[in-house]
Amino acid sequence: MSVEELVRFDGEALGHARHTVLADLTLELRAGERVALLGPSGVGKSTLLAALRRRLGQRAAWCPQEHGLVPPLSVYHNIYMGRLERHSALANLVNLLRPRRDAWRDIQALCRELGLEGLLKRPVAQLSGGQRQRVAIARTLYQAREVFLGDEPVASIDPHQARRLLNMIQRQHATCVIALHQRELALTHFDRVWGLRDGQLILDAPARELTLEDLDTLYPDAHSPDASPEPA
Repeated sequence: MSVEELVRFDGEALGHARHTVLADLTLELRAGERVALLGPSGVGKSTLLAALRRRLGQRAAWCPQEHGLVPPLSVYHNIYMGRLERHSALANLVNLLRPRRDAWRDIQALCRELGLEGLLKRPVAQLSGGQRQRVAIARTLYQAREVFLGDEPVASIDPHQARRLLNMIQRQHATCVIALHQRELALTHFDRVWGLRDGQLILDAPARELTLEDLDTLYPDAHSPDASPEPA
């Protein structure tokens, strides 16, 4: 039985205006694939995720690197924005003043799983960085779309919690592409790895066939004396 091809790039250049960030890009994303996207900062991970988002349209739930939250609004209202377009402007205005019972119930359950219980009424401005990260993940999960696209969604979270959150994301989304810096997670929680370096896709392989040493080739300073070890 063939697996649906969701997105294909065939020798394409991705970038901004006249500036090429990724050259001669050839890859495909199929339904059911869980892909870790690795590479040094500034190499083009966000550019590739943006291109995937455009191609996938309404099939993709998006978790941006900068969270995209509204600090004065509560945790509840920030998560609710994941389904804002599904309701009328009037319904959304009423919800701003008097939360919908069904939405409150669903968001409360989501917050409980994410360790945000008891914070639904708290303004996002009063949260820690890790809590904000989890609110952004909750909003993306609340979108309830087919594909999860995340730009370093577990970057501000400790390793144990990062593993738990990735498990939660992947229970809800059979297909995902997530940019990471934690190489170990790429090998333990994903079935495919895309690796970027110097404006090129230099690695596209099943995670089970890779080692940490293979992933080190993506990072020019991985073996330098000044390189800092990743947290355990």
